[in-house]
Amino acid sequence: MEQLWQEFFSDPSRWWDNRLIKEGRNYPDFKHKITNEGLWVENWLNPPWVEAKMATMALGQTQSGGGLTQRLSYSLKNGDNVSKLCREGRLKDALHIVELMVKRNIQAPINAYVGLLKGCTRSKALAEGKRVHALIVQSGLHSDIFLGSTLVNMYAKCGSVLDAREVFNKMPEHNVFSWTAIIAAYADYGPGGEAINLFQQMQQTGIAPDKVAFVVVLKACARIGDLEQGKQLHSNIIKSGLESDVTVGNTLVSMYAKCGCIEDAHEVFVKMNKRNVVSWNAMVAGYAQQGRGKEALALYEQMKQEGVQMNDITFVALLNACASIAALEKGKQLHSHIIRSGFESDLKVGTALVDMYAKCGIIEHARQVFNRMSERDVVSWSAMIAGYAQQRLGKEALALYEQMKQEDVQPNKVVYVVLLNACASAVALEQGKQLHSDIIRSDFESDVIVGNTLIDMYAKCGCMEDAREVFNKMNERDVISWTAMIAGYARQGLASVAALEQGKQLHSDIIKSGFKLDVITGNSLIDMYAKCGSIEDAHEVFVKMNEQDVGSWTAMIAGYAHQGLGKEALTFLGQMRREGIKPNEATYVSVLSACSHSGLVNEGRYLFGSMCRDHGVTPTVDHYACMVDLLGRAGCLADAKDFIDKMPIQPNSVIWIALLGAAKNHGQVEMGRRAFDCVVKLEPENAAAYVLLSNIYAAAGRRDEVEKIRKEMKVAGLKESAWMQLD
Repeated sequence: MEQLWQEFFSDPSRWWDNRLIKEGRNYPDFKHKITNEGLWVENWLNPPWVEAKMATMALGQTQSGGGLTQRLSYSLKNGDNVSKLCREGRLKDALHIVELMVKRNIQAPINAYVGLLKGCTRSKALAEGKRVHALIVQSGLHSDIFLGSTLVNMYAKCGSVLDAREVFNKMPEHNVFSWTAIIAAYADYGPGGEAINLFQQMQQTGIAPDKVAFVVVLKACARIGDLEQGKQLHSNIIKSGLESDVTVGNTLVSMYAKCGCIEDAHEVFVKMNKRNVVSWNAMVAGYAQQGRGKEALALYEQMKQEGVQMNDITFVALLNACASIAALEKGKQLHSHIIRSGFESDLKVGTALVDMYAKCGIIEHARQVFNRMSERDVVSWSAMIAGYAQQRLGKEALALYEQMKQEDVQPNKVVYVVLLNACASAVALEQGKQLHSDIIRSDFESDVIVGNTLIDMYAKCGCMEDAREVFNKMNERDVISWTAMIAGYARQGLASVAALEQGKQLHSDIIKSGFKLDVITGNSLIDMYAKCGSIEDAHEVFVKMNEQDVGSWTAMIAGYAHQGLGKEALTFLGQMRREGIKPNEATYVSVLSACSHSGLVNEGRYLFGSMCRDHGVTPTVDHYACMVDLLGRAGCLADAKDFIDKMPIQPNSVIWIALLGAAKNHGQVEMGRRAFDCVVKLEPENAAAYVLLSNIYAAAGRRDEVEKIRKEMKVAGLKESAWMQLD
């Protein structure tokens, strides 16, 4: 073998270079013109020095004269060989063939350029795509309508909508394919409204849209939520006789669902003469996205009855539906179905399983699924970290974040936002500052969402100076940035005159900055004034708002709750309903909290039952916590414990802390111990639980038990500052 390579390098002109035209691995890279001896570049028998020598030779260097011209011309065969190389992932080799052809004035067929452009599209290879574009211009084929349309599509799929538009504008003529290509560019990657404008321009030129054009522009409507345009398109589709097409029908279902009109989506769905799994997926996903998990799961049962073959998208949508309503048992059934169907190893399905178990409060199951995943991406890690954060297991969330970095998975902004929120909830300032440093190194500090979350974290940790510093450095601020600062000042003083004055100053700054009193800003001002003890100022902001949404009413109710004005909160709830505003989950949390702080037990019980029975609001862990707090404050500890035992979801540490606090207030030692054991099982380092139980024992005169608690705290590694609270 070494002798053959020495012969090759001594006179390469005696060998054919077959690398440009070889059609399989068994075909040699070089073939002797007389003896037909073959050489393979990747042969394991090659001597080590061959690789270094080969690096100095250019592709096609061994050919000369008309021999190469004939072989190149033969290799193209109407462009098929170029397309084949592109499909095999050998884009650069295919491009080099055509570049050599153009250099030697050999006319490459249009199919060769089409194959190259499709290869660039598949690989998102923008630089190579521009080289192909240059070759097309050089070959005088730039006016070809089919090539032009394919170029538009390539640029769009490679993320360069401006290049796509430039090619489109320079085309001497357009057909439905070229129009559809540019519409798709804006529908997928550009301003969705421009896609709709282009669709209308196409119709004005007299070109009738085909089903692909309708599908593309419907996707644009779904993306920007343009329901009116979507309905107009639906009417045009009916006139065109395309409504019975399954692809068009599926896109209509998806469009209506994403625009929030799930009933219209269902009407299209039931009228479809033919449905495939995509049809069912669109409907299931629509219900899940609208928070109507029960309807989504009902479709799942119907799919099983009709023998629909489910795919990964189906399972992800169904798992999301289970997560949205905490339907744990149905989620477990789905998990079994997924295993039987062979989809458990699918990355997206595995991630959805992690998310479902986490949102149902079964964090151990979520971690088991996560650990079994053969492949994990940043979304998988985000789901698991978010699961820990939602369960207030900040230590575990941060530990997983460190493991993520050790495995060289680059965190995205979602991970940082989740972890910052966890630090905010746990008032973990040092960890929050460390995350801030990581964010700066990862170049996410300029992201407005991350910046807003940093403000919120510092504010909730009591560091308004740091929050203001982040705020001042932001290149871009939105209404949420201002809202976070307002809420921070409100939280900082909790009714202090200084905090109120700072809040009023910020209110003044907002007006001077030209921000209108929109719903989000107004709601935040209501919250700030209420928490600073000025419910009158809060109400004044409320009545001055041009429009109020459910959040505005909820903010006022929360304000009354914060001030212990339970009857006023109930009155406001009644007024809200009379105005036709439907209370949401957050509204009921606020009004139940108001009942709790005002001792309105019967009213709270009625509201909780009415919320579930009459208004279709599925209780969350926060609603259950409010009810436990309500019953506990009123001294109904046995009722509170019975309520916890009958909960359909797993109680978290907040619920047990509420019961433990009630046990302290009412001197219930045994109930307190049981609640304490449940808290530390979930959060072994929860200092508040130790403090509360110690106070219960101290009030009962059981000093020996108090000393045991001190020792348990030492074993748990709690700080001295927490011990001092025991006295």
